[in-house]
Amino acid sequence: MQTAAMDPTEEAPSLLWGLDPVFSAFARLYIKDILQMTESIQVPGIYFYNQHPIYKVDVLGTVVYRRERDTFFCYGVDDGTAVINCLCWKSELLKDEGHTDKSGLQTSDGAQGGFSPAAELKKLREAHQRRCRLEIGELLRVRGPVKTSRQQREIMASTYYKVDDPVMVAQITWMMDVPQLYRECYDKPFELKADTEGNSANTSLSKATNMMKDFLKQKLVTRFRPHDVQDLLQPLISIRPPTAAAEQEPAAGPSACQQLRQLLKEVLQVLQDEGVVYRKLRSQDEVYHVTRQDKDLHRAVREIIREDSRKEKCA
Repeated sequence: MQTAAMDPTEEAPSLLWGLDPVFSAFARLYIKDILQMTESIQVPGIYFYNQHPIYKVDVLGTVVYRRERDTFFCYGVDDGTAVINCLCWKSELLKDEGHTDKSGLQTSDGAQGGFSPAAELKKLREAHQRRCRLEIGELLRVRGPVKTSRQQREIMASTYYKVDDPVMVAQITWMMDVPQLYRECYDKPFELKADTEGNSANTSLSKATNMMKDFLKQKLVTRFRPHDVQDLLQPLISIRPPTAAAEQEPAAGPSACQQLRQLLKEVLQVLQDEGVVYRKLRSQDEVYHVTRQDKDLHRAVREIIREDSRKEKCA
């Protein structure tokens, strides 16, 4: 699988990275792609795969080398595509494993088969060691941010643990899930399509709203139903001519009629929010009254103002 080389001039602004769901997730990428990702020129520590901003990953692989220090482990993880170094910090249970708790041993001896906090802590420490202290050939899962240290890319593990997989269920599941994620998400470049479509939708909504306002003003409409003005917005709906392929297969997405109804619904909502029209009664028979032309509303507002003006606080 080839990683798309990204031109720095095409890098999306950092303020828009949050629009990509991959940015907030632990990306399940192949290690080969993690090593080949392009680092951001705006924010160090952020990388791009196919224009997707990525800073934390999720990796499953076999340990091919290990180094241990006082505060961390260094595991080399191989997923079949490449090997990456994973820096795994030790927890307090692992750091204190060399220290013996004499008071705990005395409590354990005096418990005589009863509950002993020291004994339970010892069992917990042993179970934790089995999960975090791995040997070469064992299966390790690592999640954490990607860092570049000494010109080498590595994973700073926020979570890591040994995977017990005697019949390879976890590995088979992983090998089925990751290619699907690539097809449905990672291999589709992040192009801010949703934002572009949103701008187009806002433009159409603005045009439709202005058309409706002009119609109500010119025709001095006092009230109307949605189906009475629906045809006004027809020119804003793009209708594609039918083709031979379209006749054989149903077209994807909403039809022109559905688009027209949705646009009209949004326009009426905008007009209500702006106070241009309103509905007296909430019923199935949608009747919208034009605020400017409604004499009854004017009289009601005038009476309210007159009554309020008679109060002492408004004198």
